Amino acid sequence: MKFSVDAWDPGYGTSFQETAETLEASSARVSLDVEHAAASWRPVEPTDVATPSAVLFVDGVRRIDARLWIGDESGGDASMGVCGSYAAGVVCCCEEGAHVSHLEVRRGLFTTAVKAEDLDTQHGYWSLALTTSEPGTPPSQTLSLALQRRLADLEVIVAANARAARRRDDDLLVIDGPLRGRTKLERTVSLIKSHQASYLPHEVGDIIGRLRAGERTPVFLLGTTWERYTWYLRLPCEIESSWSGIVRIECSPDLAPDQAASLANQTQGTLPPYASEPHKDTRAPQNLYPIGGLETQLRHRLGDPRLLWRSLRIAARRPSTGKGVEEA
Repeated sequence: MKFSVDAWDPGYGTSFQETAETLEASSARVSLDVEHAAASWRPVEPTDVATPSAVLFVDGVRRIDARLWIGDESGGDASMGVCGSYAAGVVCCCEEGAHVSHLEVRRGLFTTAVKAEDLDTQHGYWSLALTTSEPGTPPSQTLSLALQRRLADLEVIVAANARAARRRDDDLLVIDGPLRGRTKLERTVSLIKSHQASYLPHEVGDIIGRLRAGERTPVFLLGTTWERYTWYLRLPCEIESSWSGIVRIECSPDLAPDQAASLANQTQGTLPPYASEPHKDTRAPQNLYPIGGLETQLRHRLGDPRLLWRSLRIAARRPSTGKGVEEA
């Protein structure tokens, strides 16, 4: 029996949905004629490009500390609430070495209950983030999305602060995750580690299997509920299947096609050296070393979940003191 084993830790799912042959075809709008005409598509080899003065890797983590039911003194129906901790940071890789440039941790109480208040406990403070309910969307999903939006906003904040501290205009910002909502950041790409759908049409879809380490597809324009330029890149790895070591990279649709292609060339020369190895990372090679290290640091900074949960339980037994409302 011939088979291969996905290098990713099963706890994270897989780097692709099932196998290369069973990835669902996407209904997204795709324009192939950006960098090359579709008829001339072939793997793009690395080229000599200018090296950025620094590569800034941005990532964030979130955690639900507790789920709450928030009532009022009249004894009416209770509303759902979520106490969440989230953190974002930047690892700067430059001539001085790799170091955490900026890191922020925040906590929020996400709920649609208009009479809810901030939660101040012995071991944590959760600021009220009043969230608007969405018809047809389950409350748990609404609150989870509100938490995710706050995390995305925090990632933009730490990225801007890291760039302001450097005062250079020749760096490269790499965001772990989709670029949506952050397309206005300059010199920025996002890294998609896992794949749930095949975006390339059948006539060029086999190019993924022909990529060698360090090679990429031509740039194409992808449109779903929003547009972005994107391309696939194979990171250094043992190639056991068509999708081994494949990441998808996105950049702003506001760029000219030649600017997007130039950015794609820069990622070929910049990102492969940061690819992780299976004996050091269970999501190798897609989980780049700076991002993996940053994730560990961020999760540590979220605090002990058991301590926070007990603190919330104790706080639930005493009267609450409101300290303001912040719209999510």
